[in-house]
Amino acid sequence: MDKSVMKQHIKKIGIGAAALLMVFSVSFAGSYFGEMSAHEDNDKGELTQTTQLESVTSDVSVVAASAASSIVAITTETMTTGNYMQQYVSEGAGSGVIISEEGYIITNQHVIEDASTIMVKLNNDEEYEAQLIGYDASVDIAVIKIDAKDLTTAAIGNSETIAVGESVVAIGNPLGELGGTVTEGIISATSRQLTIDNQEMTLLQTSAAINPGNSGGGLFNMAGELIGIVNAKSSGSDIEGLGFAIPINTAKDVAQQIIETEGNVSTNATYVLGITMLEIDSEELLKQYNLEKQGVYVYEVLDNSEAYSLGIQSGDLLISINDVEVKTAESAQTVIKEIKNEDVLNIVVERNGKEILLSMTVNF
Repeated sequence: MDKSVMKQHIKKIGIGAAALLMVFSVSFAGSYFGEMSAHEDNDKGELTQTTQLESVTSDVSVVAASAASSIVAITTETMTTGNYMQQYVSEGAGSGVIISEEGYIITNQHVIEDASTIMVKLNNDEEYEAQLIGYDASVDIAVIKIDAKDLTTAAIGNSETIAVGESVVAIGNPLGELGGTVTEGIISATSRQLTIDNQEMTLLQTSAAINPGNSGGGLFNMAGELIGIVNAKSSGSDIEGLGFAIPINTAKDVAQQIIETEGNVSTNATYVLGITMLEIDSEELLKQYNLEKQGVYVYEVLDNSEAYSLGIQSGDLLISINDVEVKTAESAQTVIKEIKNEDVLNIVVERNGKEILLSMTVNF
């Protein structure tokens, strides 16, 4: 296989923390995902996957109407000390998504970073000052809370079932003053590996128009389900149609942990496997790389890595990791991130038509 051609399809794993996306000089956000059922006594609830509409629709206005009330506009003030110890206030704007009837809202960490004041405006123009519950900068996710009840929540979708070419709708607060703006597009890529500020994230790519202020906003499928949290667009001045979002399956796990631990997100070291992956998900790619089966392949094994010690080889087809079937690069990353020190790691690969079990005790 030609590595120069393959690079655009490579998904990296085991690099540790993902990325804090500070791609614009002005903070920008949007809405979060999923629906949080709020039936527990502590009012923290649990993020669960639900369907917003009775069926998939091709009508953008129907999706917008079902999701708009779960999207909020966020404005922030940050106190900064300049020359001669003079202090001044800088303002930022973004978006957020309501995930709990009790006022929990998900947004990007970079939207609320260092903010001294966080204000939230609902779809009905009611305004609240928000409290920061917690954040995880490694995945650019934060949770804030307002003192409100009976809010309309977003419905959580499943980002692993998204297909390239699928229609999507983005809702957010572009330019910090156009709250509730709706744009439409398609999913351009499901596992786009981006490096920003020397950090890496695996993101959904969309052609829906994304602008400063959309960050933290919601990316919805045509069933009205939240499938991603908008967090970036290409910064090239002549480039359009390149928007990106954090997959909801990644974002919801982080948000749930923030809520359950009241912001005390685990900062344990991330297990580093040390491989890069090639995701083959179409007949076109099978022909392009002269392969017979779709799936996630090992493209490269880093020298002196855990994968090298385990015996993983370039060209291996990943079948399962710790009994979890590897369907996408994202699903493999999710399992790897959950590995703890002294866990037993079992990886099944297919090599030369035969399945091989590779096993070792993790030590890091």
